Amino acid sequence: MKTYNFKIYGNKYAVEVGELEENTIEVNVNGTPYKVELDMELKPKKVSPVVKVSAAAPAAQAGAPAQKVAPAAPTGGGGTLTSPLPGTVLDVFVKPGDAVKVGQRLLLLEAMKMENNIDADRDGVVKEVKVSKSDAVMEGQVLVVFE
Repeated sequence: MKTYNFKIYGNKYAVEVGELEENTIEVNVNGTPYKVELDMELKPKKVSPVVKVSAAAPAAQAGAPAQKVAPAAPTGGGGTLTSPLPGTVLDVFVKPGDAVKVGQRLLLLEAMKMENNIDADRDGVVKEVKVSKSDAVMEGQVLVVFE
């Protein structure tokens, strides 16, 4: 299930969305389960993730459809973490010299009115943080440099 956090008229909702089966989706809203029936049958799109092989990969072309970007494959020593989508940096949780583990939250990025955790894709030590709170970032922009 995918989890989304919504704020509607000041009220917070944690919504878990299950898999689409024919025209039915199971959702949990703040722990209450619902079975949602769509008025038409939808077929899920098959999307192949884009895998960045190099930290120097160019940013996506303007107008290209948005796709989830898999984190770059970690390599021994060094490397960078790039933004998976354009947005605004809401918070930075690390500073140069910090040791980080895979999955540790490094930044909070707002994109399309949703808050997105940007997590470490490798164990390592932060060499440089290339962004600050309230910076606008583009997809593919370097956010953090590792030693």
